Amino acid sequence: MLRRKARRVHEGDDPLDAAQERRVRAVLALGGVPQADLPDGVQQVRLRLLERAAKGYEAPRDVSAWAAVVASNLAMDWHRAKKRQERLGERLASLRQHEHPSGEDTSVLSLAVAQGLDELPDQQRQVLVLRFFADLPVRSIAQELGVPEGTVKSRLHTAVRALRARLHEDEVV
Repeated sequence: MLRRKARRVHEGDDPLDAAQERRVRAVLALGGVPQADLPDGVQQVRLRLLERAAKGYEAPRDVSAWAAVVASNLAMDWHRAKKRQERLGERLASLRQHEHPSGEDTSVLSLAVAQGLDELPDQQRQVLVLRFFADLPVRSIAQELGVPEGTVKSRLHTAVRALRARLHEDEVV
């Protein structure tokens, strides 16, 4: 049995060779990650390998096996995130079933807010909707999304500022 010497990853080196990258892609694809998300998954594996090197850890004995395990974990994380998004979508759908006030002013404002929400990045839109439309506290949003409360607060601040600017820009408010 041939043993490879553990090699250190140096800045500028690609920590995955072509065969390892193919294996990572295969593990991600077999784990159910969509084709469009495979390049991001491969980059995540590379990043984790580089982070290990930056922390001073030796390269894994078998980089290919280590990368496959990391890819498998990433695929599971992807599914968890997808389920979390589906649960949030169900909650939002139930909120949409409630009656909304009528009137031309309300319709114009609602349309402007909807367009403004559509222009926000997904993560900002998500926390804004959960906080102000679903009326969830920051702590609950953080727990549901699996992120720190500070991250939720930061996303909320940025989203509110962007939405407010959009509504002023359109002269709605």
